[in-house]
Amino acid sequence: MKPRTTARHFRESFKSLGRNAWMTFASVSAVTVTLLLVGVFVLIMMNLNKVADDLERDVEIKVFVSLTADEAATESLETAINGMPGVLSVDFSTKEEELQDLITDYGDELSLYKQSNPLYDVFYVKAENPQQTASVAKGIAALEGIEDVKYGEGKIEKLFSFLNLSRNVGLVLILALLFTAMFLISNTIRITIVARRHEIEIMKLVGATNWFVRIPFILEGMWLGVLGAIIPIALVTMLYYNVTEYAQPRLNDELIQLLDFTPFIYQVNGLILLMGVFIGVWGSFMSIRKFLKV
Repeated sequence: MKPRTTARHFRESFKSLGRNAWMTFASVSAVTVTLLLVGVFVLIMMNLNKVADDLERDVEIKVFVSLTADEAATESLETAINGMPGVLSVDFSTKEEELQDLITDYGDELSLYKQSNPLYDVFYVKAENPQQTASVAKGIAALEGIEDVKYGEGKIEKLFSFLNLSRNVGLVLILALLFTAMFLISNTIRITIVARRHEIEIMKLVGATNWFVRIPFILEGMWLGVLGAIIPIALVTMLYYNVTEYAQPRLNDELIQLLDFTPFIYQVNGLILLMGVFIGVWGSFMSIRKFLKV
């Protein structure tokens, strides 16, 4: 395409926005409202997904070593557990350390047991994939020298099922919202193009090619998407900044944490802008097709 033709297409797309100010306002408003909803929903779902990941990573297997196991047997068990498929990490805690933790948590009354410690040496094991915790625990339980294995059997499976369901529901809702946005914005842009169908017919009758007619409208759709993304980007940024400023100090040292303001907010804003451009271009492209058949 010649530079002069390209410049002409850009000029026409800008002029069209001004000539059809009310339709431009309607289209930008539809894009703005829809992208704002999408942006807020993405903020919520991504943070819920992080919470789910944090909960999964916090799941561990507590392995009690038999009281009859000596130091060599314990080291051999640690080597065997480390070598098992699906094991991410193994941390060893002596029964003295376990008792000290109990004293710290529940008070000095438990220090009476220091002379006759009834606890077990313990391995804390984490699986590479938290969803495989149950299978890893069963493999460890089969090793010789293991007294017991606990990982929240029954509860863990329910937790993982709930987290998987939450992720799937969130993905479906985001996709449904995006398709709804594309439908609404496409129809709004279609109304704009219907109002200018005679202009398109005249251009076709004087010999303009389909792409010569189409490109200014596609560029116009792109500008509508960009303009419609500006307010959602600003509002989403301010909203998440205030939420993180309020919540982060109160969530220090807690299991549940929000995603850091940066670079997460840049990723969300980039997604909003790309969605605005895509929806605007796609809406214009699909809406103008029927009017090119003259």
